[in-house]
Amino acid sequence: MMTSLDVLIETPEMTKKNQVFASSGLVSELLTDMRLRGVQYRRIQTGPDFGMGFEDKPGHAYFHYVAVGTAYIGTDDGELHKLTAGSAAFMPHGRRHQLLSEAGIAFEEIDKFDVAPLGESVSGVDTCPSTASVPIAVIFYGCMEFDLGGMQRIGKLMPTVMVADTQAQSYPGLLPVLDSMKREICAGRIGFAGILARLAEVAAAMIVRGWIECGCENGSGLLAALRDPRLALAILALHRQPGREWTVAQLAAESHVSRSVFARRFQTTIGVPPLRYATELRMRLAKQLLTHEKVSIDVVARRLGYTSQAAFSRAFKRVIGRPPGADREVL
Repeated sequence: MMTSLDVLIETPEMTKKNQVFASSGLVSELLTDMRLRGVQYRRIQTGPDFGMGFEDKPGHAYFHYVAVGTAYIGTDDGELHKLTAGSAAFMPHGRRHQLLSEAGIAFEEIDKFDVAPLGESVSGVDTCPSTASVPIAVIFYGCMEFDLGGMQRIGKLMPTVMVADTQAQSYPGLLPVLDSMKREICAGRIGFAGILARLAEVAAAMIVRGWIECGCENGSGLLAALRDPRLALAILALHRQPGREWTVAQLAAESHVSRSVFARRFQTTIGVPPLRYATELRMRLAKQLLTHEKVSIDVVARRLGYTSQAAFSRAFKRVIGRPPGADREVL
């Protein structure tokens, strides 16, 4: 006779292999939900002294890659982050900052510099003095729309600046991508601007993955769930079948623990009950479908398991704060 989920505490089905699969599978699923859409890219060539300011852009992220020379990222909290040749930085919150040749140097807003089109969405900024035969620093910068999808709770815990040390084990595949960026920047072959833009999006995603896997050992919430293979199994199931009408008992069965143990562990780790997390996930996916993929409201509602558009609209407004039609209007 099958044991009731209400009295089942733990089962032996979670082998070491399954534990690794649960956490790595959830990381992959979360990264699949993440969207980076380039808004503006610039290749910057400078002389020995330079200072450029970047405005605060909520809902966006900044990416900086130094191909040649050295640069510093200065933030409003007084922090200074050094970028050497071959290193990159990702700023997931789109906070205001400066790109400087040295601490304390005067800067001007990036949009005030003259630009020359290099390709679709990519421009060139050249502040190198005419007396210099080669630029002292060559930097590729990107401003991207950053949609975290199912990683909204992780996003709040991300640091202002994520500097990628390409030699560290956290980023084993990043170095070839950045090397490719350097070759494209230096060679200037046909179509290089578009290729740089795509590589920047890949590099940014790899930096986020490296931070999730190795840089957030003391994190809480969803980060802690990534290190809990039992919770990871349930969250992975939610992300793979967001339109299913889940019950707490069904999610507990995915985690191989009792209903009461699962509900308590989920609430303690994530900070919200399981079914509230499921609803918030559906609405974030709905927003993505409505705003960027141009899917109609009724189709989104059906895809996410709602039997009526009215029920979907009420849930959307409760979670997102506005009716789904508002997101259709921004297209």
